[in-house]
Formats: sequence, structure tokens, C-alpha cells
Amino acid sequence: MYAFTFERPSTTADAAKKAAAGGAKLLAGGQTLLASMKLRLASPETLVDLGGIAELAGIRRDGNSLVIGAMTRHADVADSAEVRAAIPALADLASGIGDKQVRAMGTIGGSVANNDPAACYPSALLALGATVHTMTRKIAADDFFQGMFTTALQDGEIITAVSFPVAKRAAYMKFRQPASRFALIGVFVAQGDAGVRVAVTGGGNGVFRHSGLEQALSKSFRPESAAAVKIDASELSSDLHASAAYRANLVSVMAQRAVAKALG
Repeated sequence: MYAFTFERPSTTADAAKKAAAGGAKLLAGGQTLLASMKLRLASPETLVDLGGIAELAGIRRDGNSLVIGAMTRHADVADSAEVRAAIPALADLASGIGDKQVRAMGTIGGSVANNDPAACYPSALLALGATVHTMTRKIAADDFFQGMFTTALQDGEIITAVSFPVAKRAAYMKFRQPASRFALIGVFVAQGDAGVRVAVTGGGNGVFRHSGLEQALSKSFRPESAAAVKIDASELSSDLHASAAYRANLVSVMAQRAVAKALG
């Protein structure tokens, strides 16, 4: 590690002021940033730790939506009776992120802001049609994710919460990369009043919705409908972990399993 200034504000407003300083980085769970600093891939002059801001954590039901504070840990989402009652698929997703240490430290806001192309939470936001709340505005998930490690957030903008509409049915299935436990492919399926939304993570440049699966499942929400959809491998990535063709097969299989789980 190297020398840097550590700030731990107690209010969101104070954090925003400190984050506006040149060379500052926001620290949520630190599961990506601290590792990047150790490897000298990131070298912020100032770390602004959001862990001391009580107003940024917590889970509550607001009408037909579930609101989760940005600093809520993965483990808290996984164990929440409120989440399990409203959106069981979201609790299930959180319970499968990383290992116990990652779940005890990592936060939903940190994961969403980082937008790793193989992270789990972005698929939940996109499939459920969630809204990202910041100090100044609300951003629909469809507009928020803009590619690998890229979001609609402006410099210094702080996520305060994420609100999830409660779906009729939803499920998430992930084929893990054994070493990292990120998604080699993850598919989140959600059925709501307006139809079905399907989001895929781990497939390439970032999380994305699959229109073919959405159209087929909106007509008939059955595993067989997902199985009949051809997954275009040319839209997926190849790397040392899996070829594009293998990932295409996984998208189909995980989608079918997610639908079966949602129905089950």
C-alpha cells in the first residue's frame, strides 16, 4: 500500500464535499478498490469511506417497491426477512456473491457503481427494472449501465439507495467461475405486469437485456420457451475461462433453470 488521506464522514452531504476534491475515491465495501490499490492499479490521493453514514444502510418496503440503502451489505440482503418476503430471488442472488468475507464487507451500492461485467447485482437491477437513487436524481437501470465498469454516475455522485419493483415471479441462476465466484454466466428472469425482463451478466462488455428471451417468455413463461430461443454467440465474449459458444449455451441453460425456479 502507499500513503493516502483517509476520510470517514458521518453525513452524505459531507461525503459529497470530500468526494469532490481532486484525486478522491469513494470507498463502499472496498472489495474491488482496495484490491486494485494493492496491485497499484488505482492510486487515489484520498479515500472517502462511506461506512460511517448510517442513513445509507437499511432495507424497507415502500408500497410495491423494496428500497435498499447503498451501504447495505450483501449478507444483510441475503438474510433479510423483508427481502425474502418481497423478492426472494434478490436474497438468493446476494447469498451467492463471493464468499462469507466478501458478503460481510461488500455493499450493493459499491457493486452497482463499479459495474463489473460479471457482477450479479446489475442483472437484478436490469431485470427487475430498478431505479438507482443518488443525492440529486433517480436513474432507471436501463439508463444506468453503460458498458464495462461504466455507469451514468458523474464524478463524485453518490448512490444513496436502489429501489426494486416487486415482481410477480423472479429467479436468478448463475454458473460460477470457480476461482473468483463471479458469474461465468448469470441470468436473472423477472415477470411483471408489463411482461418479462431477462438480464444476462458475465457475457461480455457488461450486463444486458436479451430481447429474444423476453419476447418468448412474455408469450409463454415456461422453460421450453427459453429453450427454443437461439442465443447468438457472436454477441458474447471468449476468454481463457470459456468460449463464446460455451457462454451462449450457458445463457440458454441458465435461462431455462431460472424460469423453472421462478415457477417452482
